[in-house]
Amino acid sequence: MAGFRQRAQAGVDIAMVAHPSVTVFVDLSDGDSLVHDADGRRECGSTVVGLVPGDLRLGGRTAGGIECLQIRLSPALAGAVFGASTDLSGTVVSLEDVWGRDAGRTEERLRAAASWDERFTIAADVLGRRMSARPSLDPEVAAAWRLMRSSRGRVRVDSLANEVGWSRKRLWSRFRSQIGLTPKHAARLVRFDHAAHLLAAGDAAARVAAESGYTDQAHLHREVKAFTGVTPTAVAAAPWLAIDDVAWPASCASPRQDDQPVSRVSMR
Repeated sequence: MAGFRQRAQAGVDIAMVAHPSVTVFVDLSDGDSLVHDADGRRECGSTVVGLVPGDLRLGGRTAGGIECLQIRLSPALAGAVFGASTDLSGTVVSLEDVWGRDAGRTEERLRAAASWDERFTIAADVLGRRMSARPSLDPEVAAAWRLMRSSRGRVRVDSLANEVGWSRKRLWSRFRSQIGLTPKHAARLVRFDHAAHLLAAGDAAARVAAESGYTDQAHLHREVKAFTGVTPTAVAAAPWLAIDDVAWPASCASPRQDDQPVSRVSMR
């Protein structure tokens, strides 16, 4: 989790970069929208952004500025919190649509909180209660996701199936239904995320391609274009990734396992 506040005098318009998580933006400001796309479509209020959402931007300009709580959930956890990660893949929906009336009550509690730490505690409590009330993923699917993250996407589907003791067909089917992406697409997303953060850290594209397991620099270029629509040079300068380095510095160095504590950072 991370808390963000942008003062009124400076508007915000930040392109999102695909990340191997489902992202929740709890809108704590008085603005009319927080997430919008290139065509001008806007999602007002608190929003859930699914995996590989496409051309989306975070921002706006309001009299009181922008203030929001950003929560990242691995797709393994998102399935338990929201009940249907597949329905969220590639989509943007309002928090109320997936949380129901509890969304409004949670927003009120977060707005009334006296500090970011109190907000983090409230959010963690709400998420914990929702997770405990819903069935978890198949252990094999959860294990496949952990292996995918720990290998930074450099793992074959056949190897994943062998590791969890399933056939390739069964793993494909169950992973797709519970995570929201096929195993191959999910591995590509995880590998891209690692490469994007290396680019943002200033590493040369050729070195990033080699370290991330791409065939060559052209292969890296194609994957970056596929996930972002822009070149590796543009991704390297993306403000979204610069925010990541401040809000989740540990996760940029190594993938966080799903059972490790979340980061809690406030930014102004």
